[in-house]
Parts: sequence; structure tokens; C-alpha cells
Amino acid sequence: MSAHELSKILIVDDLPENLQALEALLRHDQRVIHQANSGDAALALLLEHEFALAILDVQMPGMNGFELAEVMRSTSRTRHIPIVFVSAAGRELDYAFKGYENGAVDFLYKPIDPGAVRSKVAVFVALDQQRRETRRQMLALERSRQEQETLLRELNQTQQELQRSLKMRDEFMSLVAHELRTPLNTLFLETQMRSLQIKRGNAAAFAPQQMEAMVQRDERQIKSMIRLIDDMLDVSRMRSGKLSIRPTQVELMSLLERIVSDLSLQAATTGSSLTLQPHDPVSGCWDEFRVEQVIVNLLTNALRYGGGQPVQVSVEQMGECVRIDVRDSGKGIAPGDLERIFEPYERGARNGEPKGLGLGLYISRQLAISHSGELRVTSVAGEGSTFSLMLPCTAVPVCA
Repeated sequence: MSAHELSKILIVDDLPENLQALEALLRHDQRVIHQANSGDAALALLLEHEFALAILDVQMPGMNGFELAEVMRSTSRTRHIPIVFVSAAGRELDYAFKGYENGAVDFLYKPIDPGAVRSKVAVFVALDQQRRETRRQMLALERSRQEQETLLRELNQTQQELQRSLKMRDEFMSLVAHELRTPLNTLFLETQMRSLQIKRGNAAAFAPQQMEAMVQRDERQIKSMIRLIDDMLDVSRMRSGKLSIRPTQVELMSLLERIVSDLSLQAATTGSSLTLQPHDPVSGCWDEFRVEQVIVNLLTNALRYGGGQPVQVSVEQMGECVRIDVRDSGKGIAPGDLERIFEPYERGARNGEPKGLGLGLYISRQLAISHSGELRVTSVAGEGSTFSLMLPCTAVPVCA
């Protein structure tokens, strides 16, 4: 039995020789004896320790044993402690009756019977040990119950996450099949038409001008599939921490001019237009390919959901950072969707059917974070949305 599990017994008497004799009588390897030579000293010990039994001398100067017992019974901390009174007074004083009135479990007259005292104390020590063991078991049961509740919550959460993952997997596979089917079907129909023209011997269908149009259509469909595959690979690399960022010195305005120029034809097919607001050259240490990927994603989304309205790109230097804004004039984004659209496989449907795998904005935000920057959006219903890419001009990945 460890020291903190030993039963503690309090003996109170104003005579040192009585304390020594009683301690010698009660000493045992399962007990710790505490002595007090007055009621005040006993109260100090009672506030500090938890006792299995208190043996109180009745006749003490100052606070006598009955008064000490009355104080003990009035306090919740000490109310439960069994009290045994000891007195040298004659039986005719009827102290025993008064002792029981004060909550004593027993009353002993001096000279005390050593055997009787030992047996009585042994009973209370056994009760104390049983009470302590019961309390330990109750605490252990409570801990076990709490651990089981925690485990059950974790299991339920894991099950929900697993179900969500399975649902996302099924939806993802459905999305991939749907998104790849369109360009593949187009290519398949193109090959069938060409085979038919070859069988008919229609060489005019393969004139240089027609061939150029065929090649351009094939390139568009192939690029569409490659982009879908690249997006899936990027997400996989991000989640495994294997996405590489290769920063070099980049002049931002010339990069934006090239992107806007490349997408102008796509904008025209939607009835929209792209405009880059003039700005002085801005240089920074970024991965040019990844920054271009983010800007292309933002512009493609703006054209897709902009309702055919003009799309504007602007740049603002903000101390050691630069902010690129892509602003459309579409229907806007609902407040509850402003963060959801950055989750993987979440697709906006502001203009009819959603398109793509819903990875573009997720990838874009992760690429911004990889540059120690951020990507955020503001939107007003009916007035459009503004996506803002913040990039530090001196990125954490130091340029070679």
C-alpha cells in the first residue's frame, strides 16, 4: 500500500504522555497517526488531511472534546469522520451520553483496554480502506465511461467521415466520367466523320483549311482532358505535400498582359471582354507557372459565371505585397457559399449546370498559400464578385 493510501488517524489530548502512549498502541504499517494537543491544533490538521477516525480526549483546556466534535459536525469536510471520545472522568458524570449526542460512534473510559482499542480502530481503518477502494473504483468506472464516450464519439465521427469520403469518392468518379465523356465523345465523333469521308473518297474534306479546323478542335478537346487530369494530380500532390514550387524572378504585369491576350478569344466567345488596368511593372519571386495557373483559373471562372459582362483585372501594390483583383459583373455568390467554393469538388452553379470537377478554386487557394499569400473573395448579389490574390513581393521560398 502506497503512502497516499494509508489511513490517517487523529488523536487529540492535552497531555503529551497520553498522546505517546496512544500512538504506540495504534501504530501500524497501514496507518499514519497525527497528534494534536489542543482543539485548535486538531482543527488545523482536519483542514489539511482526510482522517479515517478521530480519537478525542473530552477534558482539555480551551476547546474541550465535545466542543471540537460540535465544530467537526458543522463542517461538510469533517462531518463524516467517525469520533471516539476518551475520558478519565467517572461514569457517574454521564459523559458517554453527551458524547453520543455529539455524534460519537463510541466512548472509552481511561484506563483504556488496549485490545478493545486496537479492535475498534481496526474496524474503522477497514471501513476507511473499503471506502477508499470504492471511491477508486467509482473514479475508475467514471474514467472508463468517459473514455468509452470519447471513443464512441470518435468512432461515430470516423464513421461519418468514412461515409462522407465514400460519398465524395462516388461523386468524384461520377464527375470525372461526366467531364471526360464530353471531349472523348467529341473526338470519337470526329474520327467517325473522318473515317466516313475517307470511305467515300471525299478528299475535299481534308483540304488544308478543313484540316486546320479539325486539328484545332482536337487540340481543344485534348487540352480539356489534360487540364482535368492535371487538376486531379495537383490535388493529390497537395494532400501528400509533394507539390513543388519553383520560384524565380517574375515581372507580373507582362505575365498578366500575356494571359489576358491568350484568353481574349475565349472571352469573345462568351460575349464578354477582358480588360487589364494599366500599372507600373511589379516584380516578385514566384513560381511563374503556378501564378499563371491561379490567374487563368480566376479568369476562366469569371468568364463562365460573369453572364457575358466585361471582366476586369487590376493590380495594386501594397507595401511588400501585391494584390491582383479579378472582377466580374455576374449574379454574385451567396454569403453562405463564399468559403464553400474553395473546398475540393465544390462547384458553383451560378449560370445553370455546374461545370468542371470543382477543383480550380481549391487548387488556386492552396497555390496562393504555397507562396505565403492568400486568395479571398468578396461578392454582392446582383453586382458580381471580386477574387483577390495577395502575393508577397519577397516570397518565403528564396529565389535562386
